Amino acid sequence: MKRLTYKASGVDIKKASMFKQKIKPLVRQSFQKEVLRDIGGFGSFFRFPKEKYKDPVLVSSSDGVGTKLKIAVLANKHDTVGIDAVAMNVNDILCVGAETLFFLDYIAFSKLEEGVLVEVVKGINHGCMQAGCSLIGGETAQMPGMYKDGDYDLAGFCVGAVERKNIIDGLKTEVGDMVIGLESNGIHSNGYSLVRKVFSQNELKRMSSELLKPTRIYVKPVLSLLHGTRYSAPGTIKGIAHITGGAFYDKIARILPSSLNVRINKNAWVVPKIFRLIQAKGNIKDKEMYHTFNMGIGMVLIVKPQAARSIISKLSELKLKSWVIGEVVKGKKEVEIV
Repeated sequence: MKRLTYKASGVDIKKASMFKQKIKPLVRQSFQKEVLRDIGGFGSFFRFPKEKYKDPVLVSSSDGVGTKLKIAVLANKHDTVGIDAVAMNVNDILCVGAETLFFLDYIAFSKLEEGVLVEVVKGINHGCMQAGCSLIGGETAQMPGMYKDGDYDLAGFCVGAVERKNIIDGLKTEVGDMVIGLESNGIHSNGYSLVRKVFSQNELKRMSSELLKPTRIYVKPVLSLLHGTRYSAPGTIKGIAHITGGAFYDKIARILPSSLNVRINKNAWVVPKIFRLIQAKGNIKDKEMYHTFNMGIGMVLIVKPQAARSIISKLSELKLKSWVIGEVVKGKKEVEIV
């Protein structure tokens, strides 16, 4: 009778160990001074920077990249989806005013080339450096039979902190407040199941450079607003929404008081060509588009009307385009697009 081994069943422990050793120098690039141990232990150590806070609240998020990974596999381009994994998490906790401290990743596959894994981790590490946080650990799970050879799943988890008095929750939003839209970097990481229905495999591969543009990380420019003396006064920036799944209708409504609506003027910015192409080729209604895709607006700020112009000017200095795209009106916690 043939003796079975774990390797024969599809899991190569030695190869996994060698991979972890290979990425250690790479991951160290994102380490902040608060990281106390190298990756590879049973737990990741991070010293909380208590000197930066008086009354800190920890904020966490967990999210994945979704079926955008299918485009990465099709195009054999894996160096940007790691940025997406970071962005989907750090942008979310940014919405309450939190600064990300550290990030953990999760990569799962049946059979994958080591070079692909290295490219993915490079992207994750690059995203962490964009966000100013540390990649301190994670899990690389080989699970034979769970995925097709060459396919993989990618998700992440982050922890950040915010002063309790500076938590942004949208509750102070008032009629007349302005809505500022921050430019996206394309489709970001939502709506790809629909994208893959609209385009053929050949079209997806041909358009992969556009479709694989990484989700923009808004952490540094938005924190510069929140920490800057001119914009950090309580109530200047009243609400922040990351335009991901559910897009304008769901994500903006989430931060509104029950008696208010947001009215978005869809002519306030130029919608990128990729969205118009998706809409025309798929014969998709406007409401479906604005309920699925970011349409060129990756994050929304609700601000005092008198601060809107200076905020847009400051974001421009930081090389981030933005526009006043709407206003707050009386209503019932809904988003109107006109």
